[in-house]
Amino acid sequence: ARALTPQTAETDAIRFLVGTQSLRYDNQIHIIDFDDENNIINKNVLLHQVGEIWHISTSPADKGVLATCYNKTSDSKVMTCAAVWRMPKELESGSHESPDDSSSNTQTLELLCHLDNTAHGNMACVMWEPMGDGKKIISLADNNILLWDLQESSAKAVLSSSAALEGKGQLKFTSGRWSPHHNCTQIATANDTTVRGWDTRSMRQIYCIENAHGQLVRDLDFNPNKQYYLASCGDDCKVKFWDTRNVTEPVKTLEEHSHWVWNVRYNHSHDQLILTGSSDSRVILSNMVSISSEPFGHMVDDDELSDQEDQHQEEKVKEPLQDSVIATYEEHEDSVYAVEWSSADPWLFASLSYDGRLVINRVPRALKYHILL
Repeated sequence: ARALTPQTAETDAIRFLVGTQSLRYDNQIHIIDFDDENNIINKNVLLHQVGEIWHISTSPADKGVLATCYNKTSDSKVMTCAAVWRMPKELESGSHESPDDSSSNTQTLELLCHLDNTAHGNMACVMWEPMGDGKKIISLADNNILLWDLQESSAKAVLSSSAALEGKGQLKFTSGRWSPHHNCTQIATANDTTVRGWDTRSMRQIYCIENAHGQLVRDLDFNPNKQYYLASCGDDCKVKFWDTRNVTEPVKTLEEHSHWVWNVRYNHSHDQLILTGSSDSRVILSNMVSISSEPFGHMVDDDELSDQEDQHQEEKVKEPLQDSVIATYEEHEDSVYAVEWSSADPWLFASLSYDGRLVINRVPRALKYHILL
């Protein structure tokens, strides 16, 4: 398995979706519910009969709707396609009941629509508009950015605009993220060693970080609280933090992993907490206080800093700003391809390794109280 996502619209129950990659069997989406009080994991399985799942994402507005990117073989060529699905009604919201054994006949996803990419190439990922009504999605296919409008209860996807990467060689996107800031009018994409920002209204490039990493860039994430801050990670084993207003140098670099870094995720509530997963089989939780929105233990505006630096001098003596690795998790024995924070519990996260092992962990209690108090 490589594909993991929290159920974004579910903010009460702790729930993750995992997509499998099996050549021999029908692929599946596993709905994982974590019952925090009793420390029990419940699982429901949905059949995804169209092929291996490479990427999975959930609607921010509708608990029952998700999108997958999957492999399809036609005429002995392998294509990566994307589709939007609905899960059965009774599975939409997180519940703590285990399915009865009697009724454990596996259910199937209902296909809502295909994101038709025959003209555009292989799909790398699908991103939902973060604050939207679940009707706008962007897919990255080879060197194309495609903006789709979902219509009629998502049964039809209409391509509303697109842009293409131009340049030498075969340019291909590896991943992208839709920024929650600027009224959701910006996305960032990664291709090869370059990170680019785009305006979704004009579909024009707004910034470009060439050679952001020494090797392929694998993943990106936006800081949820600081609108110009973006994290990237890649095959040079590094995680870098950028201020998109000045992209000549990263603001910070983390070099804790010993192999490719596949994933980087900011915590949705406390943006100093950064999760990374790597092919070194480790998950690392870092505390990047110095570039967070709470460097002094509370929210700070950029303008506020200059006026009040004198007052903060005493505080600095009291509590030095130190970026550090909080914990390294070594429960996986295979490459960790995905790490995600829960949408319902800001202190809880899941990681997924290729051998199909899903691990749920918490931010250490001492740190949690340190941040809260």
